[in-house]
Amino acid sequence: MPRFVRVLPVLAAFGVVLSMLVTAPAEARVQAPTATTACNYPNWVAGASYVTGNVVKYTNGLYYIAEHDNPGYDPTISTWFWDPFSCDGGTTPPACNYPNWVAGANYVTGNIVKYTNGLYYIAEHDNPGYDPTISTWFWDPYTCNGGPTDPPPTGSFPVTESQFNSMFPSRNSFYTYSGLVAAAAAFPGFTTTGDDATKKREAAAFLANVNHETGGLVYIKEINTANYPNYCHPELPYGCPAGQSAYYGRGPLQLSHNFNYKAAGDYLGIDLLGNPYQVEQNATVSWKASLWYWNTQSGPGTMTPHNAMVNGAGFGETIRSINGSIECNGGNPGQVQSRVDAYNRITGILGVSPGSNLYC
Repeated sequence: MPRFVRVLPVLAAFGVVLSMLVTAPAEARVQAPTATTACNYPNWVAGASYVTGNVVKYTNGLYYIAEHDNPGYDPTISTWFWDPFSCDGGTTPPACNYPNWVAGANYVTGNIVKYTNGLYYIAEHDNPGYDPTISTWFWDPYTCNGGPTDPPPTGSFPVTESQFNSMFPSRNSFYTYSGLVAAAAAFPGFTTTGDDATKKREAAAFLANVNHETGGLVYIKEINTANYPNYCHPELPYGCPAGQSAYYGRGPLQLSHNFNYKAAGDYLGIDLLGNPYQVEQNATVSWKASLWYWNTQSGPGTMTPHNAMVNGAGFGETIRSINGSIECNGGNPGQVQSRVDAYNRITGILGVSPGSNLYC
């Protein structure tokens, strides 16, 4: 049975839908002042049309500025479109003076903490003390007058945040760039091996396959629920402690099967066999689970996708390692072409040639 089964999802279940960007009907365009000595901005209106630079007061009493035009998305959910905003006289103090983050403490939406790295984070969703640098769906970087203004550095990852956003214009807010960069740091060879062209091609190959598996980073989990029981293999000694139907496809590469969850969890030091739902609840864990496969597993192929890209085997071999004969050797040329098209598009954004051996 292949390690990954490509299932073209339709729409996420209720819990996931809440985290997706849902387009509301546009109403009258809202204009906000561009500068003021005190916070005196209009209330946010769901479904109103906002342009970059608009500032609104949200229902939690905090202010947000539109980083991108949007049709009234919720500032606490659509965090790519909105950023927290502070101004003199508003609800935010003139300088950061918030308590230190405490692991395991109970936080509610709107709480602001100082993390151990000296930076500040705001809770975008209620959570039981998750780490702000790992649980990036629950926390966002926060700035205020006198406080730090820059997010953590992105290290050597060869894709900038603006390039990432242009690659996935409709992405689900669950799939954060910061989550990807944090996860990549756990795999030192990923996109750091070889010359600059090789590094960029590996990043493009990974993201092209991710694009195909998730419909452009839109879908978090497999939606064909009829398949869910097929991924448990109870004959294995560790069985399926989370349940017969718990090991369906999740995350950027749609990790599936209890044996993959067991192996990924063992490698990452996380109990994914007992709690596979972490892969759909924690953005960094989700990225790490897929990067585990990319960097360590050959699947139905003969090499890991990482080795395929750094040793010159080419993009086609990454497809074989993910889905094997389901797509390769004439299994489904349309799906192969979809992956290749995405790879060509993403290498174009990164300004590197795609190389050879694109098909399998």
